[in-house]
Amino acid sequence: MKLKFYFIIFVSLFSLIFIVGWNIIDGNYDKQNKGILFLKKIIPTKISRKIRDTLFIIPDLKTLNKDLMLQVKKYEQGYAGELFREEIIISEKKKNYNLKEFFLPFPRLDVRNGYYAEIMSKRAHYLEIVKDKVICISGEGETIFFYKNNIFDKKLKQQKILNNIENIIKSFNAELVGIRDLFIDEEYVYISMIHKDLNGYTINLYKANLNFESLNFEIFFKTNEYWPSYNVFSGGRISKFIENKILFSIGFSKNYKAPQELNSFLGKIISIEKNTKDYELISIGHRNPQGLFFFDERNLIINTEHGPKGGDEINFNFFKKGSIINFGWPNVSYGAAYPGEERLFNKNTFSTTHKQLGFAEPFKYY
Repeated sequence: MKLKFYFIIFVSLFSLIFIVGWNIIDGNYDKQNKGILFLKKIIPTKISRKIRDTLFIIPDLKTLNKDLMLQVKKYEQGYAGELFREEIIISEKKKNYNLKEFFLPFPRLDVRNGYYAEIMSKRAHYLEIVKDKVICISGEGETIFFYKNNIFDKKLKQQKILNNIENIIKSFNAELVGIRDLFIDEEYVYISMIHKDLNGYTINLYKANLNFESLNFEIFFKTNEYWPSYNVFSGGRISKFIENKILFSIGFSKNYKAPQELNSFLGKIISIEKNTKDYELISIGHRNPQGLFFFDERNLIINTEHGPKGGDEINFNFFKKGSIINFGWPNVSYGAAYPGEERLFNKNTFSTTHKQLGFAEPFKYY
């Protein structure tokens, strides 16, 4: 009887775990809820992927098949920009919103590759609205546009814009790692781009006259910063600023000294004058600032950045000429070190406040 009882308990638990696991994997490649986040904490990534690819191979293949069918449809439609999903969403205040999803002709992000896979840097795509048009660039450097009002139809009717990004990469005897941002300012298009060459990995800014037939980019600002291997801490965001200047954010690229060194661009937000290309340090001590916005009515620079394990930040900088704000990385963070990286930090990094160590506090942290 005891053996039978334990067997029933075991089968019941196994069935419950299998049903839950099936529901997690089936239908969405990156579901997030409290239960899944808890499992991610306690199960190492290598083990969870092994379980997914063996025990739950059927729902995993089912989801992959759905994605592949969608991908085939996407590539077959070319630059039509077809509508492939539409739904009405009702808000808590009983307002109706029409959500439409259209195809872009760019390769999709797939987190199954892992966030640290270099291919992922080519799977982030960017867009800007220019009057009655929307211009987009893929992580691989392809440029298209469509008319904004086409979102009310069944097709976006995208048109390709030629560009010289491939020629630029060849002229450097380099390899494209990925586009990091697209910014349109008056009659000019700016992009940030990472490439790797014999010196390693680097990020630079490029500029072209706005043209919907062909974009001829030229180097606008060269950082001359290199790091030895691929990582996701690149920054790369571009924003408007005061006095004919733009803002540019640069990640720390896993260089733990650079964010506090004034002679390095890594871990910084800088301003660049559009004509002279003179630069100024605006803030230092950043990890990976990939959100950037200048609120001119308040002279306020808002940036968001990825923390380590936790510690993501929203930072406010009420800009004053001649002042450089230090947000503290890697000397302080409200996150935690990833396993195996504890030795890279000071003993106070994760145990005290920014203010206690003389750094600017984030407006909000997570």
